[in-house]
Amino acid sequence: MVVVGAGFAGLNATLALCDEPVDIALVDRDNYHGFWPLLYQVATAGLGPDDIAHPVRAIFADRHNVSVRLGTVVGIELDERQVLLDHGEVLDYDYLVVAAGSSTSDFGIPGVSEHAFPLKTLPEAVRLRNHILTAFERADADRAAVPDGLLTVVLAGGGPTGVEMAGAISELIGTNLALDFPHLDVTSARVVLVEATDRLLGGFSPRSQDEALETLRAKGVEVLLGAPLARVTASGVVLADGSEIASHTVVWTAGVRANPLADLLPGEKARNGTVVVTADLSLPGHPEVFAVGDVAAAAGRSGEPLPQLAQVAIQGGRHAARQVAARLAGKPTRPFRYHDHGIMATIGRQSAVAELPGGLKLRGSMGWAAWLAVHLVFLVGFRNRLVVLVNWAWNYLTWDRASRVILEDTSRP
Repeated sequence: MVVVGAGFAGLNATLALCDEPVDIALVDRDNYHGFWPLLYQVATAGLGPDDIAHPVRAIFADRHNVSVRLGTVVGIELDERQVLLDHGEVLDYDYLVVAAGSSTSDFGIPGVSEHAFPLKTLPEAVRLRNHILTAFERADADRAAVPDGLLTVVLAGGGPTGVEMAGAISELIGTNLALDFPHLDVTSARVVLVEATDRLLGGFSPRSQDEALETLRAKGVEVLLGAPLARVTASGVVLADGSEIASHTVVWTAGVRANPLADLLPGEKARNGTVVVTADLSLPGHPEVFAVGDVAAAAGRSGEPLPQLAQVAIQGGRHAARQVAARLAGKPTRPFRYHDHGIMATIGRQSAVAELPGGLKLRGSMGWAAWLAVHLVFLVGFRNRLVVLVNWAWNYLTWDRASRVILEDTSRP
């Protein structure tokens, strides 16, 4: 069988099938599994790239029925049951799990793809970190000629990623960069969070939303609610009301859609490009093909669309694996039942909101402790957990973000 994607869904599907009588080819364009909920910490110098990534081959080193393929899927031939890779390799399958994840959606807003910084991959996080640090280096080199907006960071989108980024950037600037650049007036730097609706953290309770808003404003973040973007330019953003914000750093955290690989699959698509699947997460008309995670339009117990969250992907991947095992044993498949483990978002040092099953809601330091514990548990690899724990402890005790390095981009001539 073939599993496309080594993210949360694909990794868990493969792990759950390791002891089954199947040979698995796991395909991904990268050679690592990334823990994307902590991607913003790489972008804001809290963690290094290796801290949240683990080589896929190392995960399955002792699993002889798993082979890893580095490549991008460019075609899926359902009738022939073949997956085509960009370097020409063809993989035959009896069962296929498509877990390709998501990509950035610009909602059709002009200038987003050209001028904004997305935050969906590890290279994008490193690029953003380089850009922010370089902007302060430029300002320090010629303090008399700092371009308007050079030290202004605009975050588009008030969901968990936008809120977490805003809190982390404000702390990076107010503590670490203030010390790194003693002759630069960093109080002139601005962090602006722009949200199209009248609330942050959509999907959270009003109490958690208010907590996030109050905490961010206390950190000096300018939060603009009910302020949809009209366009993004090379020198800033223009809001729907015509007002402009000068900025050389616009971070796009507002929207995601299914990976373009979903377009290779037939059948109905949801609004965000996800593949509409049957109750057991298989593709209509193709019971041997499963779509899971961010690429699938899965439904909850009451028929409501499930969000594109890590837990949905993890549980979906495991469920698809169980259905493959059931079919191998000649048993019928079962519908997917998502178990809600809650939602959470950190707002900065010792501050987070967590809404857990049973109506339990945690705020402040208690929410932060819950957030730390959950993210450590789900990090892949003992080394990753230990390094992240040490880094977090060091950051907490010293307020020092240790990954403030500018890495030269050698990918361009």
